[in-house]
Amino acid sequence: MIRSFVFSQGKLVGENLGLDFIKTMLFDDDAQIWVDLENPTDAEATNLLDQIFNFHPLAIEDCLLVSEQPKIDEYDRYLFMILHAPNFEIKERQFSPVELDLFIGKNFLVSFHRAPMQCIANTIDRIRKNAAAVARAPDRLSYTLIDFLLDNFEPAVDQISAEITDMEQNILSIKATHILEDVIELKNEVRSVRQIANPQREVIGRIARGEFKLVRPHLLPYYRDLLDRLKRTTDLTDMYRESLNNLLQVHLNLQQMQVNQVIKVLTVLATLSLPLVAVTSFYGMNFAMPELKWHYPHLWVLAITLFFTGMIYLFLKQKKWL
Repeated sequence: MIRSFVFSQGKLVGENLGLDFIKTMLFDDDAQIWVDLENPTDAEATNLLDQIFNFHPLAIEDCLLVSEQPKIDEYDRYLFMILHAPNFEIKERQFSPVELDLFIGKNFLVSFHRAPMQCIANTIDRIRKNAAAVARAPDRLSYTLIDFLLDNFEPAVDQISAEITDMEQNILSIKATHILEDVIELKNEVRSVRQIANPQREVIGRIARGEFKLVRPHLLPYYRDLLDRLKRTTDLTDMYRESLNNLLQVHLNLQQMQVNQVIKVLTVLATLSLPLVAVTSFYGMNFAMPELKWHYPHLWVLAITLFFTGMIYLFLKQKKWL
């Protein structure tokens, strides 16, 4: 799907126009163009990116292929940027990156993505409500897109925080196997979010430091704010990782205390039975026992043995040692 928006003097003057008209508008310095490509065919992408905008073949190749790392490259007429938003995979119980590619020119912005993205929908909604606030220039519009993209990290971080808090409150009542599984899953989630957020700090940081002439100086504080948001996200993931390590250590300590208690009780039982074992072993039980004259004495011995074995099993089960 290809969507296009044309702005003039901060107002939306055209939408979903033909490609030939878009090519003509590129030569109008008073017009600002945003073209969004959502999962286009290779023919559509090549036609627009190559034939109409004349982007560099390497940048087009990066668009068509999946890029795991964010990046920003400067060309003569535009900036090319690769960013990622977190997407939670329910089956895998981890966050996976969703790629967004941006071409930022003097009077145009081209966005490319394979999957629907909330930041695109939010930006379009903002344009329809107040185009003047976001459509003054491509660098301002790209800031709005990135700002909404970073909003995706907030529910991810909030979800992890809520799960850690719940685990901290219930660590004494959670079964050993469950807490180990939960901690491992949460650590994977934290690692996934950090792997998505942290590399983008360098990309946004280069813009915030004013390295590119296509981003006007008065917008640099806004991009520095984006950088601060990414830094807070990575700082939170570091804090959550430390909290999970502490939870795991507390759990292991509790397990060790429980094992020590079991060993203590079993040691007492073994100590109490030691005199009986010593006496019976010393004398060899070589004397007449009335029980041997019972009918089926071996069955009685077997029944008594099973009875005490069952009692010991129930005792250990009651103590939750089994």
